[in-house]
Parts: sequence; C-alpha cells; structure tokens
Amino acid sequence: MTTSQQPSRRPQLLQAGYEAFAQPEVRRKVLFMVAMLIIFRFVAHIPLPNVDTERLRETFDNNAILGFLNIFSGGALRNLSVAALGVYPYITASIIMQLAVPLIPRLQALSQEGESGRQRVQIITHWMTVPLAAVQAYAQLLLIQQLGGISEIGFGAGEALITVASIFSMVAGTMFLVWLGELITEQGIGNGISLLIFAGIVAGMPSLLGGGLLTGTSVAISGFVLLALIAIVLVASIVWVQEAQRRIPVQYARSTIRGGRMYRQQGQTHIPLRVNSAGMVPLIFAFSIMIFPPVFFQFMAQTVDVAWIRTASEFIARVLSPAAPIYWLFVFLLVMMFSFFYTLVVFQQQNLAENLQRQGGFIPGIRPGRPTQEYVMRVLIRITWGGAIFLGLVSVIPYFATALTGVQAVQISAAGLLIIVGVVLDTMRQVEAQMMMRNYEGFIS
Repeated sequence: MTTSQQPSRRPQLLQAGYEAFAQPEVRRKVLFMVAMLIIFRFVAHIPLPNVDTERLRETFDNNAILGFLNIFSGGALRNLSVAALGVYPYITASIIMQLAVPLIPRLQALSQEGESGRQRVQIITHWMTVPLAAVQAYAQLLLIQQLGGISEIGFGAGEALITVASIFSMVAGTMFLVWLGELITEQGIGNGISLLIFAGIVAGMPSLLGGGLLTGTSVAISGFVLLALIAIVLVASIVWVQEAQRRIPVQYARSTIRGGRMYRQQGQTHIPLRVNSAGMVPLIFAFSIMIFPPVFFQFMAQTVDVAWIRTASEFIARVLSPAAPIYWLFVFLLVMMFSFFYTLVVFQQQNLAENLQRQGGFIPGIRPGRPTQEYVMRVLIRITWGGAIFLGLVSVIPYFATALTGVQAVQISAAGLLIIVGVVLDTMRQVEAQMMMRNYEGFIS
C-alpha cells in the first residue's frame, strides 16, 4: 500500500483505547472495574467510630513510620478508615498458603485436584485472612494510641466495646475489599486485588506531590524536578526488567497417521524464564519484616517504665527507622534473599522437567528428566542474580533519591512504583487479549 492509500490514524495508544471502548463487552468490563474502584475509594473515607481526625492527622504528620505505612493504604490509615488495612492481610495469607502448599501434603493434594481443589485452597486462604486482619488491626490501633492519635483502645472497663467494634469494622472492611477484588477479576478487566492496591497507591500520590511542591522554596522545586526525573528513569527500568526473559528452546515430537502410515513431526516452542520471576513479592516480604522492629521498639519506648529499656528501645527504633542508612541496607539484603527464595520455591512447584517429559517435549542437547531440571535450575539461578540485584537497587532508591534531592516531604515508594507498573502492564495485556480476539491492534504489540 502506498503512502497516499494509507488511512489517517490516531497514535496507536489512543487508537487502541478508542477501539477497546467501542466494543460493548470490553466497555462493560472496563466500566465495571472503574465502578468497583470508585466504591473502594468511598469506603476508604469512612472512618471508624469515635475518631478525632484532626488529632489523628497531627500524629501522622509527626511520625515517619506511620507515614510510611499510610502510603500503601492509599491514605485510609491516616483517616483510620474501615479500609485502613487494605487487602494486605489477604496478601499475607495468600503468600503463607503459597509457601505452605509444597510443605503440607494435604494442601499439596488439594492443589492437584483441579478447579475444585483450588477453590478449597482459596476458601482456606479467606478464613486465614480473618485472624491475620484482626491481629494487624489491634496492633495498628494500639500503636496509634501509644503515639497519641486515638484513645480508649484496650480491653478494660469502658474500652472493650470500642476496641472490639473497631477491630470488627476493620476486618469487615478488609473482607469487603477482597470481595470487591474478586468481583473485578471475574467480571472486569485485570487482577482485582492488584488493581485495589494500585488504586490505593495512586490515590495517595497527589497529597505526596502536593507536600513536595507546597514547600515553596526554589531548592525544593529543583529537587522535586530531579526527583521526577529519577522516577521516570526508574519506571522505564522497571518496565524493561519486568519484560526481560530468557527463552529456552523446547521441541515436541508429534506423531500423525496418514494413509495408514505414521509420520513424526517436530514442533518447536520455548520456555520463557523471566529475569524477575518473583515480581513484587520480595519487596513486600522485606518491607513487612523491616517495618516490624522500629514499630515494636517504638511501642516499647512508649510503654515500658524501666529507664534502660526505654533508652535502648529508642536507640534501636531510631537506628532502624526508614530514615536511617542501616534500615535500607537490611532491606537490600532481604530483597536479594527473598528473590532467590521465592523464585526457587515457585520453580519447584511447577515440576517443569516432569511436565515436559510427560508431554513429549525436550530441550535440544539436554536429556529429559533430572538433567533437564538441573539445566533449567542453573539458567534460572544465573538470570535471577540480575533480577535480585535490580530489585535490591529499586528497594533502596527512596533513600538515595531523598539524600540527592533534599526533598523530605515526598517519599518515593519503589515498591509502589513496581506495583503500579506491573498492574498497568498486566491490565493492558488483558485489554489487548480482548481486542485481539476481535482482530484489533493492542496497546503493546
């Protein structure tokens, strides 16, 4: 086709978005997803009963640890909303179940029973979420009370009813969000739980950005510009590493019968091994572990009357706070460790060599069975080094970015950026799959 014959086209991204929204089924899924996210944001602004919001905001403004926790709740924790816990207790339960399945024979048998078995594992995950949410709710309420944000939390006379009602409200909010997420997965576009986390992080960004810009000084504004450039480079790097993969060629021997004779045919495909197979899980593990010591020792410093214990607790809480270099060193090491741990656990669950051999597939030059398993393991460990080092660097970007730019009011959440990029890419792929079924060009291809 000559240039004069080519029809005028909008930019590919806008054209793909227009064509996606023009399809009734895709439009219905997208609008349903948006409606559920709007409901989520309404719920995130419903506070618990008997909460002084002004007093609560002053407490969060004066405590870096609470501000760090508030980022991932999309501001719901700062308002002490019924959705203050978000879906993180469910994510914790899901990770525990994922690690427990290969270790507990009963759960492993359930996971191999097809769809019904997976549904039962999912039910167990839901039940496990409830006590985890209750424990986390009480711990957060107790911490905020010790820091002066709220009062009347405990199980003494006159406090038990308020405490139980607050815990039940927060647990109910978490389970409601889990239900919303599963509705989005079933009837909308993308993974519902991931989209809720994405919406919470994005909702908290305007206040963070506004806090950085409203400082008013030229130094802060120039630092903010440099911070924005760092964020752009970081997002581009995340996209590049998330899409990077090592493709191991695989051949399949196929037999067909024609005219009473058997013919053998060779089909070729590949095994895509991602450089970052673990995704955002190592970051969640590392930050979940590292946020506990400063919270615990800060709680000890506020409650214990023994002088030397209070002094030691204050020192440890200060050394391990998110503003201290040693905190980020431990985060880097933990992210590296969990990247290998999670990748290898998931790889062992896949039984790749056994499944290949059962389907008649083999890697050219590698014997089937155990040699195939050992070969893929060596390749996976080699490329995981790159993914683990990258995730470790991503995890410590907030510390270096703050030190370089001098902008203290804006906190870059590297884990948040990774979640945002991953969710956007996954949602675009799902929209693209819907359009490709109708012979349209997608967002990525």
